[in-house]
Amino acid sequence: MTTTPVSQQSLKPTADPPVATPRPRTGLRVGFRPLTALGASPRRLAARAQAALPLAAALLLWYLLTANDVVLWLRFDKVPGPADVYDTFKGQLVSGSYYHDLLASLRRILLGFGLAAVSGVAIGMAVGRSRVVQALVRPLIEVARPIPAIALVPLAILVFPTGEQGIVFITFFAAFFPVVVSTIHAMKTLPKVWEEAARTMGARRLSVLAHVVLPGAMPGIFSGLSVSVGVAWICVISAEMISGQFGIGYYTWQSYGLLDYSGVIVGMLSIGILGWGTAWLVERLGSRVNRWLPRNAR
Repeated sequence: MTTTPVSQQSLKPTADPPVATPRPRTGLRVGFRPLTALGASPRRLAARAQAALPLAAALLLWYLLTANDVVLWLRFDKVPGPADVYDTFKGQLVSGSYYHDLLASLRRILLGFGLAAVSGVAIGMAVGRSRVVQALVRPLIEVARPIPAIALVPLAILVFPTGEQGIVFITFFAAFFPVVVSTIHAMKTLPKVWEEAARTMGARRLSVLAHVVLPGAMPGIFSGLSVSVGVAWICVISAEMISGQFGIGYYTWQSYGLLDYSGVIVGMLSIGILGWGTAWLVERLGSRVNRWLPRNAR
């Protein structure tokens, strides 16, 4: 009986390994995504329908309560229905004053929120990275942070020469603290190893700040910006109701004074849509800036 050494067995040519024939994928990933007649993919269309469903349910509930004059613990017999509000809204769409009020509120939000975003990020980074700045500035932030921005309306009327500047200041004051606090926490939770690795490779302090610290803190910063834009809308509308001469908050308060409750609801819905739109813009910008995150990279 003869045996073949193992070393010779390993040197013998073997047959080529079987090549797996790629199977074509089926479903939505083949070639292109199928589009519906509306130009959107089925998944996106389903997401839109899912988002519209609770709004349609709320609209139907509103119609049923007001059309049947329901009076339980809450009274809906004097609340205008969707048809009345729609007629009022159509009348506002052809009036120039409605657009003037919308633009006035948007301008105040952009100024107040923009100033709060820039100064909040800059001061938050300084406080989060410097013990000296933290010792000097953090007590001021913590004392001023609990003060409601609306409580500053009398002081703003007294200090600022015009009501417009006072409203922008109140909007800035309300939007500033969510941004600065979230930036401080983002600085403190940043892993030290990132900065140490950059310094080991020869990065200077400014380069570390621009290419490591700031991008790493962006998720926390945008969390504060998302909260900040909602708080800014609350305060700008309240300030317009108290001391404004234009703006969608002023329009809503004037409608209440004239007992035009359909106009009040038109103002409320306009505020909601504007707030939703600005919050969506902040979310989209945050997704693009933080696209390096695993969840955003999908």
